Amino acid sequence: MQRKIITTADGSKTIQIEEWNEQYHSVHGAIQEANHVYINRGLLFYSELVSRSNKEISVLEIGFGTGLNALLTLLKAEELNQSINYVGVEAFPISSEELEQLNYPSELNIDSDKFKKLHNCGWEESHQISDLFTLKKQQKLFKDISDVNTYDVIYFDAFGARVQPELWTEDIFKIMYNALKPNGVLTTYAAIGHVRRTLQSLGFEVERLQGPPGKRHMMRAIKR
Repeated sequence: MQRKIITTADGSKTIQIEEWNEQYHSVHGAIQEANHVYINRGLLFYSELVSRSNKEISVLEIGFGTGLNALLTLLKAEELNQSINYVGVEAFPISSEELEQLNYPSELNIDSDKFKKLHNCGWEESHQISDLFTLKKQQKLFKDISDVNTYDVIYFDAFGARVQPELWTEDIFKIMYNALKPNGVLTTYAAIGHVRRTLQSLGFEVERLQGPPGKRHMMRAIKR
């Protein structure tokens, strides 16, 4: 499947799958979207929900992709002095050639070594990326996740239901529900009605929130 690097509206780059006309991140701004949906409405929301007790926060990312969400989470961990254990699941990792074209470090004005370290560490093992950030990358399909009561926050960043409807089913979200700890938070850029109803039927408390630039709404779900 043909993939190419494109520049989004905020200057940050992402990967586009031409056959699907689908991108790894919003064409309206990759960094803007990631910060809005996953950091602000997910990680920071959960941190405030538990009153910043400074206990370790466990994050599961559904679709490690370019590593942008992981990078922003690493930076936020350092800013907040918050210990984070991060697991990124990805069935089809990006290539080294694609990695070299992604400009997140320059756009964020940080040393590129942090970003490269996320990608260069091995799969299926935990790696201490910094004093506050541990990363484990798992190469597998989302349906093969079997964790139970393990994560505080899930970044659900799968390709859209238009191109991969099998990733937005009751079976997949049941796996997400099981993987979350009680009062855990799932956040996603999607806001389609059938996904909201599916989440509610599984026992999630669902909020429809203002979306990132270029998108009216997004969703956040809490496992009560």
